[in-house]
Amino acid sequence: MRSLSVAATGMLAQQLNVEVISNNIANMTTTAFKRQRPEFQDLLYQNMRQVGSRSSDSGTVVPNGIQLGSGVKLASVYRIIEQGDLTSTGNILDLAIQGDGWFRIRMPNGEDAYTRAGTFQKSADGEIVTADGYPVAQGISITDDATSVSINSAGEIEVTISGQTTPQNLGQFELVTFPNFAGLESLGENLFRETPSSGSATSGLPGQAGYGSLLQGFLETSNVNAVAQITELISAQRAYELNSKVISTSDEMMSTVNQMR
Repeated sequence: MRSLSVAATGMLAQQLNVEVISNNIANMTTTAFKRQRPEFQDLLYQNMRQVGSRSSDSGTVVPNGIQLGSGVKLASVYRIIEQGDLTSTGNILDLAIQGDGWFRIRMPNGEDAYTRAGTFQKSADGEIVTADGYPVAQGISITDDATSVSINSAGEIEVTISGQTTPQNLGQFELVTFPNFAGLESLGENLFRETPSSGSATSGLPGQAGYGSLLQGFLETSNVNAVAQITELISAQRAYELNSKVISTSDEMMSTVNQMR
């Protein structure tokens, strides 16, 4: 019975759906996390009677035909790049991006990675780095004699040096954008990598057209909505149960046939 294999694909699809939802829920408190959503496609159809075929010598055409589906498959899991809420941290090196843009991070192998998690810290050398010690690509360092650090919405970093009254400019953060944010490859640790699907990175300054501004002392929270995820989880569970019911019903029908004399 074809229904057995069809329902099995449905159960597998909902299992994958639950796995995506569980990852979203697990990252509800991850800084700047972007929730994911699975996209499904129907499988190939078997044409028992071709749609649009001729049904007589007089030229009449079959209006509907008979097409039997073979189930469902996972097409993609894409990220929803939606702005998360901003929360105050009080940390002078925490930065939130209001709008489009990503921070460029320099990896140990020399390649660039990208993140929206502005949880920056100062290394032993004074360089601004991520929580894992990866430096910001602009290579900005804060001197040890700096008594205060100010980062404006345009990403300019100014520090006040002990014994001086005029602030000193140390550099400026840059942001990058992509033609297709959803095409970035996740590396974990809040980092992403450029791919042919994302397109090439385009650099710009915060506040320019097409680029967001920076907010010092704030972080972007996850864009996962707990209520929406629980609702989707319940729907996935019900869909899984329905597919399992199809398998049970098909099994009962086959059992009935086997018992016929």
